[in-house]
Formats: sequence, C-alpha cells, structure tokens
Amino acid sequence: MGKPTGFLDYKRVSEGYQPVAARLKNYQEFVAHLDDAGAKTQAARCMDCGIPFCNNGCPVNNNIPDFNDAVYRGDWRAALEILHSTNNFPEMTGRICPAPCEAACTLGINADPVGIKSLERAIIDKAGENGWVLPMVATSKTGKKVAVVGSGPAGLAAAQQLARAGHAVTVFEKNERVGGLMRYGIPDFKLDKRLIDWRVAQLRAEGVKFVTKTLVGAPVGAPIGAARAGMPKGVANDATKVIAATKLMKDYDAVVLAGGSETPRDLAVPGRDLAGVHFALEFLIPQNKQVNSGAMDDKRGKKNPISAAGKHVVVIGGGDTGSDCVGTSNRHGAASVTQFELLPRPPEQENKPLVWPYWPTRMRTSSSHDEGCARDWSIATKEFIGENGKLTALKCVRLAWADGKMSEIPGSEFEVKADLVFLAMGFTNPVAAMLDAFGVNKDARGNAAASTDVDGGYATSVARVFAAGDVRRGQSLVVWAIREGRQCARAVDEFLMGASTLPR
Repeated sequence: MGKPTGFLDYKRVSEGYQPVAARLKNYQEFVAHLDDAGAKTQAARCMDCGIPFCNNGCPVNNNIPDFNDAVYRGDWRAALEILHSTNNFPEMTGRICPAPCEAACTLGINADPVGIKSLERAIIDKAGENGWVLPMVATSKTGKKVAVVGSGPAGLAAAQQLARAGHAVTVFEKNERVGGLMRYGIPDFKLDKRLIDWRVAQLRAEGVKFVTKTLVGAPVGAPIGAARAGMPKGVANDATKVIAATKLMKDYDAVVLAGGSETPRDLAVPGRDLAGVHFALEFLIPQNKQVNSGAMDDKRGKKNPISAAGKHVVVIGGGDTGSDCVGTSNRHGAASVTQFELLPRPPEQENKPLVWPYWPTRMRTSSSHDEGCARDWSIATKEFIGENGKLTALKCVRLAWADGKMSEIPGSEFEVKADLVFLAMGFTNPVAAMLDAFGVNKDARGNAAASTDVDGGYATSVARVFAAGDVRRGQSLVVWAIREGRQCARAVDEFLMGASTLPR
C-alpha cells in the first residue's frame, strides 16, 4: 500500500468519455484510460484492509493490492507482471468485465470503491504502447498435441497456457476470424478488435496454430451444407469445411472443448416469424464484420443486412447484449430505441450491509443507455403484430412480481410501435451437435458435464476430452471464461505429463 491515508485524501478518479454526439458518429472506442497522474491517485486509494476481498471477488483472483501499489510507486513493469500472473487478457477484462472486484472492495462499504478496472486497463494499455507485451515461448517441447475447439476467451486462455507448457496447440474456430463472441458479439465501440489481433499475434509467436472456418463435430464425410444446416438459428457459422470429432481424437493427445454457449433464447409468441424480429446476434455479428472489413457499402459484401436507420427499435432483454443492440441501433440512426426487461426494476442502490462483498442487484445504466434509450421493466411480450408479413408493433402486458413469481396485471395490456425487435434474452446452452459428436455427458441445462475439482477437474465423461468456459458453466462473464481456460489448461497438462507447473 503506497499511501496509508490515500482513501481519505482522494476521490475516485473516473476514465474520460467522449461526448455522446461525437461518439455516435463512429464505432470507435470512446473511453480514455487514466493518465499516469490519475492512475497514481486512484491506486493510492487502495486501503491496507487486511483481507483484500477484491482478490476473491475477481474470478481470476487478480493480486489487486499488489498491482495498485506498483502503479502508485510508478513501477509499471512490475504492475504488468503482477497483472499477467493471473490474467492472460487484461486488455479485454479492463474494457468489458463488469468488475465484480470493485463490488467486493472494502472501501466500497461506505465510499466509492477503488477504480480497479480502470487501473487494470491503464496498466495493459501502457504496456502495449511501450512494447512490453512479448511472446513467452516454451524453452522445451513435450511432444504432446492438444486441440482446442473454440477461440473465445476460454479457448485462447487454455491455448496460451498449454503452449507455454511446451505442448503443440491447435485452435479450431468455425468462424472466419479468431476471438469468438469477443470479436463478433461485442461492438467495436466497447472493444477495439485490433486488441484481439494483437493478442493472437502473441499466441502465434508462442507456437499456437489457428484453423478457422472449420466446423468441428460433424460426422465423418458430412457435407458442409448439411453440417451448417444442423446449427441452431442465430448461431454464427462461417465454416467452409468440417472435421469429425473422431479425427481430432485420433490426431491429438487431448481435446479442450471451449465453444461457448451460443444457442440464443427464443420468444415463442404469435408473430415470431414476421420480418423484423431477429436474435440480437443476427444484428450485432454482421455489424462487427462490416466495421472490421471497413466496408460501409455493399462493394465488399460486408454490409449489415439489418439496418435500424430511421426505425423504431425495441430490444427485449436488459443485459449486456441488449445494451449492445441499443448502442448499435443509435449509431445506425434509429428513430427511437426502447428496451424491455421481464424482471422488476432493480433498486437504485443495493443494501450493502446485506450483500457486500457479493455482486449486488441494483440499477445499472450503461454508456449505450446514456446515448438514448427508453427503458421499462416487468414487461412481457404477448404478440408480434404485423402487416403484409412485416412487423409493425408489439402487444405487451405489465407484470406483478411476488415471492419470485410473476403474474399479468389485468387490464395492463398495451401496444408499442416497432419496426425492428432484437431478442437479447441470453443464451440457453452450447451447440448440442458438437457435444454429441464427442459423446460427452451433459448436465440438466445441456452444458458439458465436468467439475472444477482440483483432481480430475474439467475432464468430461470421455477420456482425453476436457471442457471449459461457457460450454461447461453456461452463459457467463469473460473473466470467468479466462479463469476456466487457465484452470483447464493446468488439468490437461497434469493429465498429459503427470504434474504441472502452470498456475491454477
């Protein structure tokens, strides 16, 4: 701890935001990281609290007081080393993680918590600007081969750790580029995709191989058309070739399934088939591809086929994916954006004595909401209304909640004008065809069944096949995916070598 009275002397320092009018004109990041002076002041607020609950609040168990102290002392290289010791991709978490560590900050009991997330981003951005992030190539090779299926945060973390242990790692991805939903689901204004390219270049230099546009799990000899047709609606798939699970099992000593939880939750009400009703990712993925290609017209074939320009947009679902639809719709120039949530409106402020240091339920407003959005809670959609096959409105009803159960309020039905609806109600399970191809057991929710135990953790019911991230735990946060990828890598290393020096 650099300054014993820092938490008394300094207010919380926030990152700077570009004005709304300016940032709506493009898809670039608009949050500026802390400068050196601001970071030092923020780091000084870290208390000598005895038990740093922030460490456990963080799923990857970042050594937060240690890197805060290093920043306060101006030792940025040490701060980077401490940060990288637990987190492979702080440039991702420093931008898109909701920061459960800050909810667990001791200072947050009766004051603003330490801005841990902003410090994390300041450290890694400074490291990138100064060329401090270099490949860590294994000094010796084990001769073992590992296939990783899926290139999201869990797959990339597992791949990097396994490569550093000396194994030959190949990552298989069904889409055109590496990154999973970090690349295709999260808009560029929240996460510049050049950061993914930067980190992937490091993995390549460390020996990781990437095979893209390849669908894993299709039956032997299955044509690509049939394999693609077997994917659930709303799941991105750029694959031009397939590879059977049996071939991976034959060619590799171990397989890590890290394909995420991609099947979107649907809304089976009358009118669902009207033109204008889409899953959220049917809108977000093409937009990310358009931005990534630099194509703002059809000349390169990357233009988003769904346009919100001048339209009345309704987003159903109040989470991060819904927020991303709001921000993207506003950048399209939507006439209006409305967001509905099934659950009741959360309180403006949590009851800290009751919930601290756990993640609280409270009202959260994202930067996309600040850009323009009408929000409403306890709303259920009863019907999509249309004319000539096209969506024109939603029929909704207000809900009452009691003891965790909802009921419709009689006489509360209403209609809202809508030209576009985006279903952003979360994801239910991984693509079943992939798990079935490997023959692994599934839990009651359709996820790959595997424990997180120290002994035998992340191993599925099939020998040599492991599972990590959302494919195992269900829809979750990027920071949980990184944790599981790292822990799974250690489990695989122990399986292959009998012991492991990788951190857990």
